[in-house]
This record gives sequence, C-alpha cells and structure tokens, in this order.
Amino acid sequence: MRAVFGGFPAAVVALCATVDGSPYGMVATSLAVGVSFDPPMALFSVRNDSSTWPVLKTAGRIGASVLAGHQGAACRQLAAKDADRFAGLGTHATRHGSLFVEGASSWMDCEIAGELPAGDHTVITFRIHQVGHGPETPLLFHAGRFPRIRHERVS
Repeated sequence: MRAVFGGFPAAVVALCATVDGSPYGMVATSLAVGVSFDPPMALFSVRNDSSTWPVLKTAGRIGASVLAGHQGAACRQLAAKDADRFAGLGTHATRHGSLFVEGASSWMDCEIAGELPAGDHTVITFRIHQVGHGPETPLLFHAGRFPRIRHERVS
C-alpha cells in the first residue's frame, strides 16, 4: 500500500498560521485544489494522531504555501518533530493570521470549511479567500524523494 501511495507524485504544501502570537505549521502532500470554483475550495487530509493540527486548526485562517522546487530543506525543517520549525525560515503573515513561506511557488489564504473522518486521517475542506503565484515550479514528493520537474512541449 505504501509503495502505491508513495508512487503518486504530489506537490508539497506548508500549512501555517500564527496562533496566540506564535507560528505553527506542518507539511502535507495531500492537498487537492479546484475541489470547487464557486466558492473556491481545496481539501487535504491530516493524520488523526497529528500533534500540530489540533493547535493549527484553532487559527481563524491558514496559509497554504505550495513550496518551490528549491525548498526541500524548508520542507524537512517544517516536518521536523523536535526542532524549531521556523528558525531562519522567511515567512510573512496576514492580518487574519495566515502565515506564508517566502519564495513559495503559489499560495492560498484559507479558512476551514469542514472536517470529515476518513479512517486514520481526517479530510479537511478549505474555503479559499485569496490566492497568488510566482514563477517557481512546485516542490514535488515522489517515492521518498524530491524530483525535479522537466517541462516538455506536448504538441
């Protein structure tokens, strides 16, 4: 099962917010965008035993930063269990508390719209309030690695 699930390439997303004046964040590879265009919505799944999500979900808004191809180190740092996840990491916050990683390939300012139990995970739906993107290609995770994207002309 892990080989099949891990063989599915996915963008790496940093989900971050400021809670009681402190930054909180986690990484996910389960973000699905375009769940709905009207209203704009996305979803992701989080492990039920996550220690970060119970705090992060108390934020009014959550920043979803699609990490750029050169941000593998930032991904590992934000995924660390026993380190200061934000030490030396460039971020910026909105007045609503969403926290974004600088240099991300794209970003979404989100609010939790709902939660749905799904086995050992919970599916979270987001209402997207604002989006933006830069020139960088996204960081992908595939089979335990961060492969580079090569663009080829289709037609």
